[in-house]
Amino acid sequence: MSHAIGLKCLLCGAEYALHEVEYVCPLHGDEGILDVQYDYASISRTLPLEDLVGSRDYSIWRYKPLLPVEPESPVPPLSVGWTPLYPADRLAESLNLKHLWIKDDGRQPTASLKDRASAIAVVRAREAGSQIVATASTGNAAAALAGLCASVGQPNVIFVPASIPEAKIAQLLVFGSTVLLVEGTYDDAFELCLEATRTYGWYNRNTGYNPYMTEGKKTAVLEICEQLYWRAPDCIFVSVGDGCIIGGLHKGLKDLLALGWIDHMPRLIGVQAAGSAALYNAWKRGVDPSEITPVEVHTIADSIAAGLPRDRIKAMRAVRESGGAFVAVTDDEILQAMQTLAGGCGVFAEPAGAASFAGLLKAVPSGLVESGEQIVVLITGSGLKDVRAVLKLPGKGKTVRIEPRLEAVAAALQ
Repeated sequence: MSHAIGLKCLLCGAEYALHEVEYVCPLHGDEGILDVQYDYASISRTLPLEDLVGSRDYSIWRYKPLLPVEPESPVPPLSVGWTPLYPADRLAESLNLKHLWIKDDGRQPTASLKDRASAIAVVRAREAGSQIVATASTGNAAAALAGLCASVGQPNVIFVPASIPEAKIAQLLVFGSTVLLVEGTYDDAFELCLEATRTYGWYNRNTGYNPYMTEGKKTAVLEICEQLYWRAPDCIFVSVGDGCIIGGLHKGLKDLLALGWIDHMPRLIGVQAAGSAALYNAWKRGVDPSEITPVEVHTIADSIAAGLPRDRIKAMRAVRESGGAFVAVTDDEILQAMQTLAGGCGVFAEPAGAASFAGLLKAVPSGLVESGEQIVVLITGSGLKDVRAVLKLPGKGKTVRIEPRLEAVAAALQ
């Protein structure tokens, strides 16, 4: 039996049994985001830390007792999770930092962190006997759902803005998804997906609506702490769009504290694109997240482009309760961060993924982090997701067209 024991509304504190409500607190309509509650004493008995350390299941399912799925439920065959945590010594030295790691979630099956949540969505949809799974996305969540569904033969419908990069549409098509290109924004696609899932009875994977997506995304920080031998870092930088990832990191850290596996809460630094900075603006002004109003979005970082962050309650709590901060970075700063990150440690991130590193580059001179702190930067997606952005980089590399002769090589090198 699952160790998840209930759901709690983050707005009013109302508590529900797991099967009493499906997605949101009915007292607040679509805004009533819920948080999954666990029996930590039972988890400690089922999953003692020494057993976890010896596990050879290098995927998110090594943490199955900490996830809202039944123990006997089959999981997708794709290997989701346990992505590398690289020490970035050269980057650290250039920034006068002593301890810096890069967590590369571009190494997931569909090349983004969103595979973690989609794996949970597929398992729960199949537990519920749903015929169709649907989501709205700017690309990565869609690709993640499409790939995980393809691995088990689960039909799915994807709502995406028609403007997303072709590389992301290609992923959806090759996985065999039904793709609906919405002539509008991500927010338009989100609302249409909500309406369709209610009308047709499909399983809804939408971030900031389905509370179980947070639980999949929290596995990134469970891995970070385990890969650091259960020494939690001092600070974690993560890019923020809808807010579900940073909310998931916060939830995972609270889980680990409740289990006694770490001894402190790291500061969570949420990084938003300046052209999509609703949460940053609200945090800076001290506005309650429930009162955030939509902003007009203009950024190359399409994966974090959200006029109205759907998981804004969890995202704001993650920053405030961890003693963290929000940082806003421009598109130019993101592009520079892509290049510095790739050249400094060999990790190629898409613009949204590199935004977290751009946030660190901005945080160091402002004094937001200290030289001796242990810092982790979470990269949420591969640069192969959006090669158009790479073509905007000035680049240290160059191409030279030559004849197939050794003399031409010598001339090009000169």
